[in-house]
Amino acid sequence: MIKPHGSETLTPLYVSDETQRQALVEEAKTLPSQLLSSAGAANAVMLGAGYFNPLIGYMNRADVLEVSEKMHTVSGLFWPTPVMCLVENNTASSGDRIALLDPNVDGSPAIAIMEIEAVEQMSETDMQQVAEQVYRTTDLAHPGVAELMEQGRTLLSGPIQVLNFSYFEVDFADTFQTASEIREEIKSAGWNKVVAFQTRNPMHLAHEELCRIAMERVEADGCVIHMLLGKLKPGDIPADVRDAAIRKMAELYFPPNTVKISGYGFDMLYAGPREAVLHAVFRQNMGATHFIIGRDHAGVGDYYGDFDAQTIFDDDVPAGALEIEIFRADHTAWSKKLNKVVMMREAPDHSKEDFVLLSGTKVREMLGKGIAPPAEFSRPEVAQILMDYYQSLS
Repeated sequence: MIKPHGSETLTPLYVSDETQRQALVEEAKTLPSQLLSSAGAANAVMLGAGYFNPLIGYMNRADVLEVSEKMHTVSGLFWPTPVMCLVENNTASSGDRIALLDPNVDGSPAIAIMEIEAVEQMSETDMQQVAEQVYRTTDLAHPGVAELMEQGRTLLSGPIQVLNFSYFEVDFADTFQTASEIREEIKSAGWNKVVAFQTRNPMHLAHEELCRIAMERVEADGCVIHMLLGKLKPGDIPADVRDAAIRKMAELYFPPNTVKISGYGFDMLYAGPREAVLHAVFRQNMGATHFIIGRDHAGVGDYYGDFDAQTIFDDDVPAGALEIEIFRADHTAWSKKLNKVVMMREAPDHSKEDFVLLSGTKVREMLGKGIAPPAEFSRPEVAQILMDYYQSLS
């Protein structure tokens, strides 16, 4: 099986020993506490679940700035985006042991315990630098930049022990999985070559066929459809609806034991190319050997070029930094000429009119009116789930 990023074995920070964890939960009640931002809590979940392997906690200022500029820590570990604990109203000091509180669960229970190594201030110049280098913009209309700038300016760094997986393990009990759990299931299935597909949206027919195309071309044993379960921008479809739609598609249209549906607890960054690289790290850590990256992966608006999330692997990711291989996909759509879904670059004799193309706005309008998109665009069973959702909003 493919090795995790940066280490021989996966080292998740979740305290799996029940007795030890319960003792830490009780200890957390006696410790000074700090309320996290949603982004800080999501980082704790990812550290606990092994997706951020081999990190042992939150980054200090030097690492944040080094990662933002050069995509590696001061020590030389390749890493594409900062992993920060930015807070407000801090009273802790270096050397303190504190409980980190989860803002996304009622009562704000402790999600982790942290050994503080440094308490530093991020200047406005620092924050602008992070935004410009990671998101390629400082525009507050960018949802990822807006989320970044809404956080505090005090940076806490140091190792953590993770006590739970926030609301993800409760609200998505059948879908949320750690990187370790996915690795075990891949091993148990006897899969050697594994394709991973990232999604924050329901999967239309083109997405479904893209997974099939990738599996066939790399001769994969299986595909993990791995959905983001955390916070999105306003207007995006909620995770539970996406989950139901994707499960229905896989159940009806893929052979048994070839597709695995799973999810992870993280908030969307919308960081385009940098987030694509981060997504590749996640998938290597969970055991995938190949990762599909298509048009405008992890993008938003017009901040990134259509294929910047692919070219970053050529231009900025050093050779050997990651073991996972990237499957580079073009926009996929139904060809009226060929009567099947194709990658558009592989149909040079086609014009735009030869494809079934619908904008997201148009699809949402149709679904809201109870009109199913054409079968060349969406499976009817998937469309029904989405129609039910959109009509529930009116």
